Amino acid sequence: MNKFIAPVELSKAFRLINHGPTTLVSARHAGVDNVMSASWVCALDYSPPKLTAVLDKMAKTRELIEKTGQFVIQVPTVAQLKLTHYAGTHSLHDDPDKMAHADARVFSIPGNDLPFIEGCSGWLACKVIPELHNQQSHDLFIAEITGAWADTRIFSEGHWKFEHADPAWRSLHYIAGGHFYATGEAMDIGGEEMP
Repeated sequence: MNKFIAPVELSKAFRLINHGPTTLVSARHAGVDNVMSASWVCALDYSPPKLTAVLDKMAKTRELIEKTGQFVIQVPTVAQLKLTHYAGTHSLHDDPDKMAHADARVFSIPGNDLPFIEGCSGWLACKVIPELHNQQSHDLFIAEITGAWADTRIFSEGHWKFEHADPAWRSLHYIAGGHFYATGEAMDIGGEEMP
Protein backbone atom coordinates (compact mmCIF):
# COMPACT_ATOMS: atom_id res chain seq x y z
CA MET A 1 0.00 0.00 0.00
CA ASN A 2 1.20 3.52 -0.85
CA LYS A 3 2.84 5.30 2.13
CA PHE A 4 0.58 8.35 1.59
CA ILE A 5 -2.65 6.39 2.08
CA ALA A 6 -4.07 6.88 5.57
CA PRO A 7 -7.33 5.90 7.27
CA VAL A 8 -10.10 8.49 7.48
CA GLU A 9 -12.34 8.54 10.55
CA LEU A 10 -15.65 6.93 9.63
CA SER A 11 -17.45 9.96 11.09
CA LYS A 12 -15.75 12.04 8.36
CA ALA A 13 -15.97 9.48 5.53
CA PHE A 14 -18.85 11.32 3.86
CA ARG A 15 -16.49 14.22 3.15
CA LEU A 16 -14.71 12.13 0.54
CA ILE A 17 -17.80 12.26 -1.71
CA ASN A 18 -19.76 15.21 -0.33
CA HIS A 19 -18.56 17.50 -3.14
CA GLY A 20 -20.28 15.35 -5.77
CA PRO A 21 -17.38 13.86 -7.74
CA THR A 22 -17.61 11.25 -10.43
CA THR A 23 -16.51 8.04 -8.75
CA LEU A 24 -15.05 4.69 -9.66
CA VAL A 25 -16.91 1.65 -8.34
CA SER A 26 -14.93 -1.58 -8.11
CA ALA A 27 -15.86 -5.08 -7.04
CA ARG A 28 -14.47 -8.61 -6.96
CA HIS A 29 -16.06 -12.05 -7.17
CA ALA A 30 -14.55 -15.48 -7.87
CA GLY A 31 -11.23 -14.00 -8.98
CA VAL A 32 -12.80 -11.42 -11.30
CA ASP A 33 -12.15 -7.71 -10.65
CA ASN A 34 -13.96 -4.91 -12.41
CA VAL A 35 -14.37 -1.16 -12.22
CA MET A 36 -16.99 1.22 -13.58
CA SER A 37 -17.57 4.95 -13.39
CA ALA A 38 -20.59 6.31 -11.53
CA SER A 39 -21.68 9.91 -11.12
CA TRP A 40 -24.76 9.26 -9.00
CA VAL A 41 -23.09 8.43 -5.69
CA CYS A 42 -24.17 10.37 -2.62
CA ALA A 43 -23.53 10.46 1.13
CA LEU A 44 -26.62 9.34 3.05
CA ASP A 45 -25.92 9.18 6.79
CA TYR A 46 -23.26 9.82 9.43
CA SER A 47 -23.56 7.07 12.03
CA PRO A 48 -23.13 4.49 10.84
CA PRO A 49 -21.90 6.18 7.66
CA LYS A 50 -23.90 5.25 4.59
CA LEU A 51 -24.06 6.18 0.92
CA THR A 52 -26.25 5.55 -2.09
CA ALA A 53 -25.13 4.57 -5.57
CA VAL A 54 -27.09 4.15 -8.79
CA LEU A 55 -25.72 1.10 -10.65
CA ASP A 56 -27.31 0.08 -13.95
CA LYS A 57 -28.50 -3.51 -14.36
CA MET A 58 -26.36 -3.89 -17.50
CA ALA A 59 -23.11 -3.25 -15.60
CA LYS A 60 -20.85 -6.23 -14.90
CA THR A 61 -19.65 -4.47 -11.73
CA ARG A 62 -23.21 -4.52 -10.41
CA GLU A 63 -23.37 -8.27 -11.05
CA LEU A 64 -20.21 -8.76 -8.97
CA ILE A 65 -21.62 -6.56 -6.19
CA GLU A 66 -24.87 -8.51 -6.12
CA LYS A 67 -22.90 -11.74 -5.65
CA THR A 68 -20.70 -10.49 -2.80
CA GLY A 69 -22.58 -7.57 -1.23
CA GLN A 70 -19.35 -5.53 -1.19
CA PHE A 71 -17.72 -2.83 -3.29
CA VAL A 72 -15.35 0.13 -3.20
CA ILE A 73 -16.17 3.73 -4.08
CA GLN A 74 -13.09 5.65 -5.24
CA VAL A 75 -12.54 9.33 -6.00
CA PRO A 76 -10.50 9.50 -9.23
CA THR A 77 -8.29 12.46 -10.07
CA VAL A 78 -7.74 14.63 -13.14
CA ALA A 79 -4.66 12.48 -13.79
CA GLN A 80 -7.10 9.53 -14.18
CA LEU A 81 -9.40 11.19 -16.70
CA LYS A 82 -8.82 8.56 -19.42
CA LEU A 83 -9.22 5.68 -16.95
CA THR A 84 -12.46 7.19 -15.62
CA HIS A 85 -13.90 7.72 -19.10
CA TYR A 86 -12.89 4.24 -20.29
CA ALA A 87 -14.34 2.58 -17.18
CA GLY A 88 -17.64 4.35 -17.83
CA THR A 89 -17.91 3.65 -21.55
CA HIS A 90 -16.71 0.05 -21.81
CA SER A 91 -18.10 -3.11 -20.26
CA LEU A 92 -16.35 -6.25 -19.06
CA HIS A 93 -19.17 -8.07 -20.88
CA ASP A 94 -17.64 -6.89 -24.20
CA ASP A 95 -14.00 -6.33 -23.23
CA PRO A 96 -12.53 -9.15 -21.11
CA ASP A 97 -9.33 -7.08 -20.70
CA LYS A 98 -11.17 -3.94 -19.62
CA MET A 99 -9.05 -3.43 -16.49
CA ALA A 100 -5.81 -3.53 -18.50
CA HIS A 101 -7.20 -1.39 -21.33
CA ALA A 102 -8.37 1.20 -18.79
CA ASP A 103 -4.96 1.05 -17.08
CA ALA A 104 -6.77 0.27 -13.82
CA ARG A 105 -4.29 -1.20 -11.37
CA VAL A 106 -5.49 -2.60 -8.05
CA PHE A 107 -3.96 -2.80 -4.62
CA SER A 108 -5.07 -4.35 -1.33
CA ILE A 109 -5.87 -2.89 2.05
CA PRO A 110 -5.50 -5.41 4.89
CA GLY A 111 -8.78 -6.86 6.12
CA ASN A 112 -10.60 -6.19 2.84
CA ASP A 113 -10.98 -8.66 -0.02
CA LEU A 114 -11.73 -5.85 -2.46
CA PRO A 115 -9.96 -4.33 -5.48
CA PHE A 116 -8.86 -0.78 -4.58
CA ILE A 117 -7.87 1.28 -7.64
CA GLU A 118 -4.39 2.82 -7.50
CA GLY A 119 -3.92 6.56 -7.99
CA CYS A 120 -7.24 7.74 -6.61
CA SER A 121 -7.49 10.33 -3.85
CA GLY A 122 -10.06 8.55 -1.65
CA TRP A 123 -11.48 5.08 -1.09
CA LEU A 124 -14.62 3.88 0.69
CA ALA A 125 -15.12 0.17 1.40
CA CYS A 126 -18.85 -0.53 1.35
CA LYS A 127 -21.25 -3.28 2.39
CA VAL A 128 -24.64 -3.42 0.68
CA ILE A 129 -27.72 -2.94 2.86
CA PRO A 130 -30.19 -5.08 0.89
CA GLU A 131 -33.20 -3.10 -0.37
CA LEU A 132 -34.34 -5.31 -3.24
CA HIS A 133 -37.23 -3.08 -4.34
CA ASN A 134 -34.93 -0.04 -4.70
CA GLN A 135 -32.22 -2.10 -6.39
CA GLN A 136 -34.57 -3.67 -8.93
CA SER A 137 -36.94 -0.75 -9.57
CA HIS A 138 -34.54 2.17 -9.37
CA ASP A 139 -31.01 0.64 -9.64
CA LEU A 140 -30.42 2.31 -6.26
CA PHE A 141 -28.02 0.64 -3.82
CA ILE A 142 -27.71 1.66 -0.18
CA ALA A 143 -24.48 0.70 1.54
CA GLU A 144 -22.77 1.11 4.87
CA ILE A 145 -19.25 2.52 4.67
CA THR A 146 -17.07 0.05 6.58
CA GLY A 147 -13.70 1.66 5.93
CA ALA A 148 -12.35 4.92 4.54
CA TRP A 149 -8.90 6.01 3.35
CA ALA A 150 -7.43 9.01 1.58
CA ASP A 151 -4.17 10.10 0.04
CA THR A 152 -2.70 12.57 2.52
CA ARG A 153 -1.22 14.64 -0.29
CA ILE A 154 -4.73 15.87 -1.09
CA PHE A 155 -6.95 14.99 1.94
CA SER A 156 -5.88 15.20 5.58
CA GLU A 157 -7.34 16.04 8.97
CA GLY A 158 -10.82 15.50 7.52
CA HIS A 159 -10.47 18.08 4.73
CA TRP A 160 -9.66 18.29 1.02
CA LYS A 161 -6.59 20.37 0.17
CA PHE A 162 -7.34 21.07 -3.51
CA GLU A 163 -6.17 24.67 -3.29
CA HIS A 164 -2.68 23.60 -2.14
CA ALA A 165 -2.09 20.63 -4.44
CA ASP A 166 -1.11 20.08 -8.03
CA PRO A 167 -4.23 20.47 -10.25
CA ALA A 168 -3.75 16.84 -11.38
CA TRP A 169 -5.10 15.85 -7.92
CA ARG A 170 -8.47 17.58 -8.40
CA SER A 171 -11.52 15.35 -8.57
CA LEU A 172 -13.64 14.96 -11.69
CA HIS A 173 -17.26 15.91 -12.35
CA TYR A 174 -18.86 14.31 -15.41
CA ILE A 175 -21.33 16.37 -17.44
CA ALA A 176 -22.10 14.47 -20.69
CA GLY A 177 -20.60 13.39 -24.00
CA GLY A 178 -17.09 12.85 -22.62
CA HIS A 179 -17.07 16.32 -21.02
CA PHE A 180 -15.77 16.65 -17.44
CA TYR A 181 -14.99 19.51 -15.08
CA ALA A 182 -12.39 19.49 -12.32
CA THR A 183 -13.09 20.65 -8.78
CA GLY A 184 -12.62 24.41 -8.69
CA GLU A 185 -11.22 26.98 -6.33
CA ALA A 186 -11.88 27.05 -2.59
CA MET A 187 -14.07 29.73 -1.01
CA ASP A 188 -14.51 30.12 2.74
CA ILE A 189 -17.36 31.89 4.46
CA GLY A 190 -15.91 31.42 7.95
CA GLY A 191 -17.83 30.55 11.08
CA GLU A 192 -18.44 27.26 12.80
CA GLU A 193 -17.55 24.04 11.01
CA MET A 194 -20.40 21.70 10.08
CA PRO A 195 -20.08 17.92 10.75
